[in-house]
Amino acid sequence: EDEQRYAPNLLLKGLLTTCRLAIWSMLLAAIIGVVMGVMRTSTRLFPRMISRLYVEFVRNMPPVVFIFIFYFFISSQLVPILGIDEISVKASPSTLAILEVILGPPELFSNVISGIFCLAIFEAAYITEIVRAGIQSIERGQIEAGQSIGLSRFHVLRWVILPQAVQRMVPPLAGQFITLIKDSSIVALISIQELTFLAQEVAVSTQHVFEIWIFVAGMYFCICYFLALLFGRLERRLSVYRA
Repeated sequence: EDEQRYAPNLLLKGLLTTCRLAIWSMLLAAIIGVVMGVMRTSTRLFPRMISRLYVEFVRNMPPVVFIFIFYFFISSQLVPILGIDEISVKASPSTLAILEVILGPPELFSNVISGIFCLAIFEAAYITEIVRAGIQSIERGQIEAGQSIGLSRFHVLRWVILPQAVQRMVPPLAGQFITLIKDSSIVALISIQELTFLAQEVAVSTQHVFEIWIFVAGMYFCICYFLALLFGRLERRLSVYRA
């Protein structure tokens, strides 16, 4: 009423932050996962060892422990090095307006980026295994056929293996993206103001604990169910193209 316009409440702001975290984390996790997945299938021992150690380290650690270790020992050092805290001070108004749409309020840039790094590195370990399984699912004969016509190892991977593997990786990657949206609630433990964190504040301030958490659960359900329907339709289309 003071501003004479509609403005999002805390839960909607938290939902927007959750969506930003999920989208950017998935993009970064996909990049890391593809690189590590290709390394997992490398014929050289060193890349395989690096990717295997990364996957085993992340997958065999509780998510909460990993988030705390990464945030307090890595992200707290990485964010100042990248100069993220200075963006809100030195950036032009137009740049800040764009970044606010992408990352949220300028004063929370460092928190959101820390959360993106945490989620991306955690989820990338699972995407690595999806990529590895997709690459290894391609028949050996197709690889040998590509090599027989003079394609290099890189071009066999680029033109023969990955186009087919991507179609097989889409369903598990879609499921991993939905899982990422739910896992994003973990970063509430490091005071990142996403949906779960702000729901806690609203529940405490209003004393309507049951109603708030039922409503938040419904918000998560609607998002995840909509994405499940969307990805299911995409999977059916890909199955038609494969046929």
